Amino acid sequence: MKQIFQVQNIKCGGCAKTVKTKLKDDFGTVEINLEKTPREITLDIQDKDIDKLKQKMKSLGYPFCSETLDTIDTFSTKVKSFVSCAIGKMDTK
Repeated sequence: MKQIFQVQNIKCGGCAKTVKTKLKDDFGTVEINLEKTPREITLDIQDKDIDKLKQKMKSLGYPFCSETLDTIDTFSTKVKSFVSCAIGKMDTK
């Protein structure tokens, strides 16, 4: 079933490219709306797989907006998102 999730720290096409690439094997095609704030990702996902998606997004530096993060997690996800963004911008595949 198609579901939409609001996520933090996605700023640009580099971020979006990394998310799409890193989620493709586990979750298939992911659409990312860079026009809305907060950013939204849309994908076909079963409810049972949402926690797995949440963890994967957080590990890339893009936690769900619905997550409550402490100061260390907030800082950590921002740093990870900068790295993920840079990788997305440099990846020529």
